[in-house]
Amino acid sequence: MPANSAQARSVPVSAVKGQSPGAAPLLSIGQVLARLTPEFTDLTPSKLRFLEEQGLVSPARTESGYRKFCTSDVDRLRLILSMQRDHYLPLKVIRSYLEDLDAGMSPVLPGGTTPGPSMLGTVRRLTREELLREAGASAALLHDAVSASIILPADYYGDGVLNVLRALVELQRSGIEPRHLRGFRGAAERELGLIESALVPLARRKDASSRAKAAEMAVEIAGQLEVIRGSLIRSALGRLTK
Repeated sequence: MPANSAQARSVPVSAVKGQSPGAAPLLSIGQVLARLTPEFTDLTPSKLRFLEEQGLVSPARTESGYRKFCTSDVDRLRLILSMQRDHYLPLKVIRSYLEDLDAGMSPVLPGGTTPGPSMLGTVRRLTREELLREAGASAALLHDAVSASIILPADYYGDGVLNVLRALVELQRSGIEPRHLRGFRGAAERELGLIESALVPLARRKDASSRAKAAEMAVEIAGQLEVIRGSLIRSALGRLTK
């Protein structure tokens, strides 16, 4: 692997293999993937390298050029991936957000979400029991949401799923059950078809850089579709309440 990244930290082999007893071990790309892919199933080595190329994460390097990630790097990656998946944010917005965090500020995410002093340490992995407790949901509601394909079953859940389950709790109080929302899955699959069509030119290329760019472009298109969907719903609600 190349060792000439302008932002990479150069770490001697001795520093990697012989750290002080109290120091957390540095991780290889494979070890980082093992930690993150259960939550972010589309994560690949090429995507990790792409995020580094974009200056969003700066792993250390051994003298032979191998990337080594510390715990804060993994937390930062989890935050970046969560912002892409749960908020559909493009990398330029994420980069600006991280720069503000690094400067000691408390930036507001697009949509009005204000993090704590350091959001890097607050990206969570919730067990099923923790998810139900924090959402105030019953096991039956979660089961129905999984059956309706609104929530995918997993060993751990992020804040995005927590927000969905909380919304389902509120909708249930109005008589709207997960089974009533099955059409949402169909609509999402149709949007996915639009995104896949837009990505055909990049998808035909087999190099890692093109695959990474396609993943970023998919997130940006999904975000734009989200804007249009929200606008149409607000417009319909305006007619409904007149």
